[in-house]
Amino acid sequence: MQYERSASDNTIKAYRGDLESWSAFCRETGRRLYPETEAVDRFLTRLEASGLSSGTRQRRAAALSAFARFLIYDGVIESAGVMPGIPKRDKVLPVVMTEGEVERIIDGCRDGDSAFAVRDRTMIEMAYGCGLRASELVSLKLSDIDETGGVMYIRGKGRKERIVPYVGSLKETVRFYLASSRPNLEKFREGGGSRSDFLFLSKNGRQMNRRELWNILQKRGRAAGVARSRLHPHVLRHSFATHLQRRGMNLRTLQELLGHSSIAVTEKYAHLDTELRDIYDSFHPRA
Repeated sequence: MQYERSASDNTIKAYRGDLESWSAFCRETGRRLYPETEAVDRFLTRLEASGLSSGTRQRRAAALSAFARFLIYDGVIESAGVMPGIPKRDKVLPVVMTEGEVERIIDGCRDGDSAFAVRDRTMIEMAYGCGLRASELVSLKLSDIDETGGVMYIRGKGRKERIVPYVGSLKETVRFYLASSRPNLEKFREGGGSRSDFLFLSKNGRQMNRRELWNILQKRGRAAGVARSRLHPHVLRHSFATHLQRRGMNLRTLQELLGHSSIAVTEKYAHLDTELRDIYDSFHPRA
């Protein structure tokens, strides 16, 4: 997964967890580690009985199928029999914010224009303005921004690179952050050291991580009066896609901007109309 397929660290971590779950099941039931039809079927049945979501069960079934193919390819086993069908994933529409909610969060990052406030506003505006995943945002480097060409180079899942526009108000926001705030954040670096290549820096002057980004969005979102259930970095990405689709962007272009390998993943945004959410938030007493 790491060296031949160039899978991301998060994907490798997920596969490791899936295989550890399978290994624990095999130890408990006295079975071989090699995936076999009847054993895998019982394993998936147990996962369903434990209340795991269809998405998690689907991923674990896919991991075992890939593990079986690897064992055959490596000559450890000759065949694995017929693997049980992979559980269907429940169709769940993406959670999104309204355009007004996003604006309130961005506008709320003031705090007297402190270095942290400017950084937070820039991160949230970029996450929403470019539809970035949390991991893509925190790993963005200064060299990934081509101000002259008006683009950014983003490394997504599987280390696949894509290009997203870098124009308009976002460009001015980043320019202000680089000039006024980032130099001050570098001063907080513990133990000194060489200048960081990463665009966004944490309170100790080093690369941000996804947990810190989540905490920032929670803090800023609650202050803006946005429901906690919608305060996740990926919701900003969902909101970016949904708002663009509602304004008429075609799915193929949206697929390129999001870095989806299949347009089937992008099509889910065609089924969500955020105008309904706007109306719901305006009238429902428990919204």
